[in-house]
Amino acid sequence: MPKGELDNVCIMVTRPEHQAEHLCELIEREGGRALRFPVLEILEPEDSGTLLQIVDRLDEFEIAVFISPNAVNKAMNLIKSRRELPPTLKIAAVGKSSAKELRNYLGRDPDIFPKRKFNSEALLAMDELQEVRGRRVVVFRGDGGREYLGDTLRERGAEVVYANAYRRGRPKADVGKLQRAWAHDGIDVITVTSGEGLRNLFDMVGKLAQHWLRRTQLVVVNERLVEVARELGFKHEPVVAGEASDEALVAAIKRWQAARPGASSSKELA
Repeated sequence: MPKGELDNVCIMVTRPEHQAEHLCELIEREGGRALRFPVLEILEPEDSGTLLQIVDRLDEFEIAVFISPNAVNKAMNLIKSRRELPPTLKIAAVGKSSAKELRNYLGRDPDIFPKRKFNSEALLAMDELQEVRGRRVVVFRGDGGREYLGDTLRERGAEVVYANAYRRGRPKADVGKLQRAWAHDGIDVITVTSGEGLRNLFDMVGKLAQHWLRRTQLVVVNERLVEVARELGFKHEPVVAGEASDEALVAAIKRWQAARPGASSSKELA
C-alpha cells in the first residue's frame, strides 16, 4: 500500500461528531491516523418560540444571513417544514461550507457569499452589503455567536434580528483515550475550528493532560484562534488553514508535516 503525505501522523479531529467523518476520511486517505474527539455538540435552542416567530415572519426581511453549516441545516429544515422561502428574500452565506449546504436546499448558489476569504469580514466587504440603510436583515446563527456581523450592519443603517437556530454544548468525552494516546503513540496535531471548541478541549482534558495538550501542534481556521491558543499557553504557534473547509485543514497539516524537522523519522514524545 503506497504511503501518503501524512503517513504515521496522528491527528485529533475535534469537529462535532456528525461533521467529523469527511475530515477523518481525508486524513486517512493521506496515510494519517484520525483520532475522533468532538469538543462541541449541536443542540436544539432552549427557546424555539422566538425562532419559530421569525421563520413565520420571513416576508418582513430582505436579507437572510446564515453563519454556519449548522445554522443552515437547523434553520432550513425548520423553514421547509413550515413555509416556502419568500421569493424576494436574498440569501447570504458567510463561508464556503455554508454556501455548499445552502445549495442542497435552494438548488442554486446563495445570492451573496464571498468567493475567497470565508468569514464575516469578507461577507461585509461585498458590494451587496454596503448600502443597507433601512433594510431588514435576519441572521441565523448559534446561540451566543459573534456579534461583529450584526453590529457592522447596524452601523450601516440596517435593522438586524438574530435567530438562534441551535446552541452548542460540551459532549461527554472519554478523556482516558487521549491520555493513553499521548502516553504511548503520541498525538501530533489537533484541528480546531472555533474558540469555544478550543476552550472546551482545554477544560475537558483536565489538569494532567493539559501539560501534553499545550505541547501539541494546533491547526486552526483563523487568526482569532491563534490568540486563544496563546492565551491558553500553547507552546507552538498554531498553523492557520486558508479557510474552514476540511480540504484546507488537511492542506495545512501537510504543509506543517513537510516543513518540520525529521518528519520521516520516529516521533518523539513531548
